[in-house]
Amino acid sequence: MSASPAALPPAVDLLSDTVTKPTQAMRDAMVRAPVGDDVFGEDPTVRELEERVASLLGHEDALFTPTGSMANQLCLRLHVGPGEELVADSLAHVLRAEMGAAAVLSGLSARSWVADHGLLDAAQPLALMIPDGGAYQVNTRLVVVENTHNFGGGTVQPLDQIQQLRAGTQPHRVAMHLDGARLWNAHVATGVPLDTYGRLFDTVSVCLSKGLGAPVGSVIAGSHDLMAQARIWRKRFGGGMRQIGILAAAGLYALDHHVERLADDHARAHRFAGAAAVAAPGSVDPARVQTNIVILDVARAGWTSGAFVTEAGRHGIRLYAVSPTAVRLVWHLDVDDAGTDRATEVLVPLLEKGPQTS
Repeated sequence: MSASPAALPPAVDLLSDTVTKPTQAMRDAMVRAPVGDDVFGEDPTVRELEERVASLLGHEDALFTPTGSMANQLCLRLHVGPGEELVADSLAHVLRAEMGAAAVLSGLSARSWVADHGLLDAAQPLALMIPDGGAYQVNTRLVVVENTHNFGGGTVQPLDQIQQLRAGTQPHRVAMHLDGARLWNAHVATGVPLDTYGRLFDTVSVCLSKGLGAPVGSVIAGSHDLMAQARIWRKRFGGGMRQIGILAAAGLYALDHHVERLADDHARAHRFAGAAAVAAPGSVDPARVQTNIVILDVARAGWTSGAFVTEAGRHGIRLYAVSPTAVRLVWHLDVDDAGTDRATEVLVPLLEKGPQTS
């Protein structure tokens, strides 16, 4: 009888920080949560979460949403009317990954500027916006900033540039929205308080189901008046929910237990980037890896992104192709030091030797 083949090592899933599973302690908190009908504003756990996030971000009120895309789209709709425009950088999630929702759902126009690795230079959006276009041009009503920047590679936005942008938009009554899906990562990486970021924006969205590891949910924050309007638009967009305290409880648990540990994800991503940079010079600059995301230019090693993702998958490493030449790796609470070592053992030789040895 022939011997059974050796089992493959467990898969290391670096596709996204959205793939995490709730910890047992988080599941226990969800089971115990008191609930009520949230459409009627009667879910106590949801209200606790909303009040907590509003306070953390320096705003008056907040609203729980099922997804980050809905959170962003609600905020865009609050600030921009049909036929008016928002501006954001060309790699922004609201433009690249939300399925054209601003145009389809709200009739909004958008323009963009090109930002190196998603890094904000306040002069670019200030030069792009047209706050009073009269009868001839589209009026700019909103500037969107993403922090950290997903497709830029986890880039943390410089506080001084956000401050300059705020100073430039306010005289023209152009609002600012922060897509802060990974704002927790920016806070941990820099030490800048969450409310310091939050108060510079009219609205803020933060995600609970990425680095914080909750199974679902985002929260938007702003003034009482804006959140009252957002509650109406959430219902119009199909986001009215009932006994959702079981989901909000996961978010509360994550805020208590999963924020500071993001530093571990940052350290592991940076460690991998250092090894990759040695194996394939120019594929990544470790100095740019500030948080939990690494963008690898695999073309430097002779790969297309599709072929690299496929080959990595054969070895149990799951990645995401962000362009024909680049792949993204995202660290999270389900990838520990052993998983990072395993990813390094597989991916670094692929970068060193190129596709001909696969």
